Amino acid sequence: MQKKLHIKVGDTVKVISGEAKGDEGKVLSIDRNKMRVIVEGVNKVKKHAKPSASDPQGGIIEKEAGIHISNLMLVVNGQATKTGRRLNDKGAIVRYSKKSGEEIK
Repeated sequence: MQKKLHIKVGDTVKVISGEAKGDEGKVLSIDRNKMRVIVEGVNKVKKHAKPSASDPQGGIIEKEAGIHISNLMLVVNGQATKTGRRLNDKGAIVRYSKKSGEEIK
């Protein structure tokens, strides 16, 4: 069984350590095996691409690289916050902000 994560695809996150510290962006994808996340506009790297049928020119492409999930914090209402899990009134497990106490979608 896969480990439950504090971040989901589509969440807004803030980088709390590393070269991109302080940057915010939207989660595009998550690699659960390597515990790495691709965040929009964060941790950009240059990749050399050979010419191909889809890209006849080739050249240097700038794209986002993965960042470890432990270096990210969820942003709720403009504030970075820790997250927890609890049962809501309907009996479903939901994420909530430990800073404000409110449920996260």
